[in-house]
Amino acid sequence: MSNTWWRGAAIYQVYLRSFADGNGDGVGDLAGLRSRLPYLKDLGADAIWLNPWYPSPMADGGYDVADYRGIEPVFGTLAEAEKLIAEAHELDLKIIIDVVPNHSSTASAWFQEALADPAARDRFWFRDEPNDWQSIFGGPAWTQVPDGQWYLHLFAPEQPDFNWDNPEVHQEFEDVLRFWFDRGVDGVRVDSAALLYKSDTAWQDLDPVHDVYRHWRRVADSYDDRVLIGELWLPDQESLARYLRPDELHTAFNFDFLSCPWDPHELRRVIDLTLTTHATVGAPPTWVLSNHDVTRPVTRYGRADTGFAHGGALHGTPSDPELGYRRARAAALLAMALPGGLYVYQGEELGLPEVEDLPDELRQDPMYARSGGTNPGRDGCRVPLPWSGDEPPFGFGGPSPWLPQPENWRKLTAEAQLADLDSMLNLYRTGLRLRRSLLGDGTLHWLPSGDDRVLAFTRESGVTCVANLGPEPVPLPDGEVLLASGRLEDRLLPPDTTAWLRTT
Repeated sequence: MSNTWWRGAAIYQVYLRSFADGNGDGVGDLAGLRSRLPYLKDLGADAIWLNPWYPSPMADGGYDVADYRGIEPVFGTLAEAEKLIAEAHELDLKIIIDVVPNHSSTASAWFQEALADPAARDRFWFRDEPNDWQSIFGGPAWTQVPDGQWYLHLFAPEQPDFNWDNPEVHQEFEDVLRFWFDRGVDGVRVDSAALLYKSDTAWQDLDPVHDVYRHWRRVADSYDDRVLIGELWLPDQESLARYLRPDELHTAFNFDFLSCPWDPHELRRVIDLTLTTHATVGAPPTWVLSNHDVTRPVTRYGRADTGFAHGGALHGTPSDPELGYRRARAAALLAMALPGGLYVYQGEELGLPEVEDLPDELRQDPMYARSGGTNPGRDGCRVPLPWSGDEPPFGFGGPSPWLPQPENWRKLTAEAQLADLDSMLNLYRTGLRLRRSLLGDGTLHWLPSGDDRVLAFTRESGVTCVANLGPEPVPLPDGEVLLASGRLEDRLLPPDTTAWLRTT
């Protein structure tokens, strides 16, 4: 790959606990991931992004990091992580890891020192009196310690926020970047990237945060081909673009596209705005349909309201599985055809639905507990993957995965879908293979379609993408059909279907 590999890469997100279990304890691990690297290579991934794999009490699925220089024992060892990096590189797969600079874990050495010695508290946000800020996970954002002071946690109480006015925090994270870059990691995804700095009245998108990423960019640029990726939930694309200036982050997740309803006008607006704002700073856009925090597309696109917003208000609302599946296939080809980078969350390529009937006693997401059960949390998109067989654990490993899989997933296993040429898995395999040679980074040119419910554009390679979001079939333009998300009859593109053509 070139030294700008990330501009057009297809990046596969691995939620390690739920990907594959190599030692039979019901929890995904590095051994399981290493055994499935050929699957990811054959799928067409260019890189793998892993959610946090560090030692952690797992109060928030590993986003409460206790030690950045080790591996959570449930997942494996540092030596195994180094083997994973080497084995992935042998297959020409890049490795991207998570860094969580907004907060730590109450189990970290720094926070334990702060509890024991008030003089060591400046690395965190301790105050004598709390303000009225509320946690993103629900409830107050402050917790009192035995001597009477309060510490800030924008997420769970087990996740105390760092104080980025302290130079020790800056130095620690720059050292962490070097620690992993020295071990061959190709990139870092920055969790909650806009939240680091706080004032007395605000805690998001404050100007000093940009200096942090300018320093990080200098660290990354001192190595070959390293990339910094921001998780930035911001109110507008213009704010996001400020983080993507040439001396800051290389790229960021496109949550506007992820959250967009299955509506042709909204999708066209988001695509145009994304391309325009990213062009102003020379950064590649990214296209994302799901991740470990988001309702799975097959379920979301089957609802009357197909958009996404945090809070779980739509959880349990009716969803048409056939409609959602058809739209998810169409959305996948639309996203793959757009210029820039692409993210695929594990199980998306299998067409897995959201699991909404998990027993309450098995839910582990703190959003569920902090909301008093009114928000079901994100466990439904984190259920372990089905690999093979006719009954749970479907080849995942161990007799009982950490979250139960639905019995009716037998037709959704990777094994079953590889044998079905019309499956979601084979659609992704074919689409990602064609994307690597014909699409990726670049630009697009919109084409007139004669119907404002049809999105049609062409790419530099001569590939035309047509997505029909209207209620009636529409005729395809001239050209060889390379791939379609549904069956075509007489060169008519059905509703909720996308096709790629090589135009003549």
